[in-house]
Amino acid sequence: MRTALINGRILAGERIANGQTVLIADGRIEAIVAPADRRCHGADSVDLQGHLLLPGFIDVQVNGGGGVLFNDDPSLESIRAIGAAHRRFGTTGFLPTLISDDLDTIGQAIAAVQSSLDSHLPGALGIHIEGPFLNLARRGVHDAKHLRRLDNGVISMLCGLRGGRTVLTLAPELTTTDMIAQLAASGILISAGHSDANYAQTAAAIAHGVRGFTHLFNAMAPLAPREPGIIGAALYDADTWCGIIVDGHHVDPVMLKLALRCKRHDRFMLVTDAMPAVGSSASSFVLQGRTIHVSNGVCRDENGTLAGTALDMATAVRNAVSLLGLEIAEAARMASEYPAAFLGLDDELGRIAPGYRANLVLLDDALQVRRTWIEGISSREPV
Repeated sequence: MRTALINGRILAGERIANGQTVLIADGRIEAIVAPADRRCHGADSVDLQGHLLLPGFIDVQVNGGGGVLFNDDPSLESIRAIGAAHRRFGTTGFLPTLISDDLDTIGQAIAAVQSSLDSHLPGALGIHIEGPFLNLARRGVHDAKHLRRLDNGVISMLCGLRGGRTVLTLAPELTTTDMIAQLAASGILISAGHSDANYAQTAAAIAHGVRGFTHLFNAMAPLAPREPGIIGAALYDADTWCGIIVDGHHVDPVMLKLALRCKRHDRFMLVTDAMPAVGSSASSFVLQGRTIHVSNGVCRDENGTLAGTALDMATAVRNAVSLLGLEIAEAARMASEYPAAFLGLDDELGRIAPGYRANLVLLDDALQVRRTWIEGISSREPV
């Protein structure tokens, strides 16, 4: 059955177009046509009421949502609940993210994500393993007892996922360039983070396969006049991607604006680093034995350390517009097209174009989510 999405404003490429109809068939975008196109006749029409149709948001760092933390229960059911919580806020593709834990838990998490891919769970694209190969001095809220160096003994497990993407956050200074190259050659998307690496170490890691940077500025050695460090390397390199948390708390907006002046925008992607608070009214949750308090959208432990976020992708997009001064089209691309490119999925996700998966989000004039589609299947009711 063909579906025609009519009477909407559509982000097609770099611009927002009016007076076009999006045709969906077999879970993919068939065409973008004029309303009078003969293929619209007999289609199941959905009136978008002048709202803004965007590519569905893709979030590569999702620790939890809907009251569920992936580390607590790395299972198919948890992934389903987390995905449902974030879909309400426009996320149609995501990586369940496991923060530093023991190897058995990492293995369980990979197996759970494999089950989600095998069962075609809507939205699941792979896994993000954030640690435990991190620098103790930059661990943030990660539990020190789980941190360890990367060695050959765990590489086969890390490379075990089939049919999805695996992102691995590591501190480049705590492994070797040979191991980085081995992981990259095996299809792992390596992101540098929670690191005290200097510029030379980071540049060498990039040359051997590091593809991106996890929550730029956070849990990283700061820029210094005689040592650019990992942040300097991230901003100087033209080709790597940088995840950014735009919540007004993790990074001052001025710093993010400076970053956007250093590097072309298609190498930045909005991430949430979301915790169970997203889609939940709870004022606290437990993270590896510690109580995390949620107040005014900020998650902190008993010492005041930031512990992920209560940020959703729709809010991140709105913040990119209001705090960073971006046009909505560019903010939306940072939440869809650019993370799809980081994942190597930009030939089928992240754009509204013929042949692409029909993963879409509809926003009203206040940039609030009204409806989503995943592979052409709409949320049962407008969100």
